[in-house]
Amino acid sequence: MGNFLIIERFRWFDHQIRCNRFPNAATLSHQFEISPKTAQRTITFLRDRYLAPLEYHPSRRGYHYTDHSFILPNRMATPDEILAILIAGNLMSASPDGLISPGIRRFSQRFLADAAFCGLSLNRIHESFSADWNGHAPVSPAIFHGVVHALISTRLLSFSYESPGKNAASRRLVEPHHLQYYMANWILIAWCRLRNDWRKFSLSRMTSVNVTDTPFDRRPKDDWCHLLDQAFGIFQGGEPVEVTLRFNPFRARWIREQHWHPAQHMEFLSDGGMDLSFPVADFREVKMKILQFGADVEVIRPEALKREIREEIGRMVAVYA
Repeated sequence: MGNFLIIERFRWFDHQIRCNRFPNAATLSHQFEISPKTAQRTITFLRDRYLAPLEYHPSRRGYHYTDHSFILPNRMATPDEILAILIAGNLMSASPDGLISPGIRRFSQRFLADAAFCGLSLNRIHESFSADWNGHAPVSPAIFHGVVHALISTRLLSFSYESPGKNAASRRLVEPHHLQYYMANWILIAWCRLRNDWRKFSLSRMTSVNVTDTPFDRRPKDDWCHLLDQAFGIFQGGEPVEVTLRFNPFRARWIREQHWHPAQHMEFLSDGGMDLSFPVADFREVKMKILQFGADVEVIRPEALKREIREEIGRMVAVYA
């Protein structure tokens, strides 16, 4: 019951401010029959934990808001909601470039008051959860926010893009439709007006990003959703073929716990090994995935992928010869 009484004090204090009555510790103390010290602690709690933009007005001898867009939460969050937000903020704060972490950190601070009621603290969250961002392709906050702004506001986005295959930059004007986080990289799915086709752009390869004032009409989701997860990997658009990989008994113990694709199929063999099958539209990424397991995996089909792996191994042998 005590927690709800504290929230009731917050709501009353917030209402008095919005009515331009400039409440203070004395009026709060009188209203709820609490000590002046408890009233002042309540005001401090409201300012520091809920990030209320409170400022004391000397001539009016009371508090007002410096930012009237502030909204007091209308209910206490549940323990699960508090935990989810605080864990998310902690994990995102490990991102090297801090793309989302500042915003989610500010948002999570609003839950600290409720978290205290549930026996949680930021120190305890930091000690209990962590995330590693190895292999992450850094993106500057300015580029990330520009892309997000163009995506949300449905405006054309202009930027210079350097393709690693060509090692040359080109200027692009695109219609952004979807931002995907894939394997530690931010990928923009957009209609490219230069190529007159759908393209995927890695934000880490963008420079000179400019959100134009020109709006565009969003194209139907059916036109671009096949670029997300129709087949294994980030490279989509080709005709999917089924790939089957055979893992030996040692490696199969780990692979059976993994999720590679929504349409994957596992077949367990009598010797303890396992066959894993899934659709692939482009061999580039799955080749890198296969090679990381060395002799613990064998390509069963298709023959074209088996041939490419064999040729790659031949080149590797030549390098180490």
